[in-house]
Amino acid sequence: MKNGNFETISDAYQLAEGSIIKEKDQEELFELGEYDADKKGYTVFPYEDGQRFDDFNLVISESELMDNYLIKSSAEDLISDAI
Repeated sequence: MKNGNFETISDAYQLAEGSIIKEKDQEELFELGEYDADKKGYTVFPYEDGQRFDDFNLVISESELMDNYLIKSSAEDLISDAI
């Protein structure tokens, strides 16, 4: 499923640090941070106008990311879709 430049997260390998994600039913964007093994989840930061805000963050589990979030498509995917 594509939603603009966002697609469903089908594999944990897509969850790379620095990726832009958003919840399926909302427009707020987040930047994916590093995986925290102690908390068993990824740190995410609010993201707006090309800037990451470090003063607030959340920890979201991998399964919640895969079920409830979309990830921004890479430039390569956008090129292949246009062909």
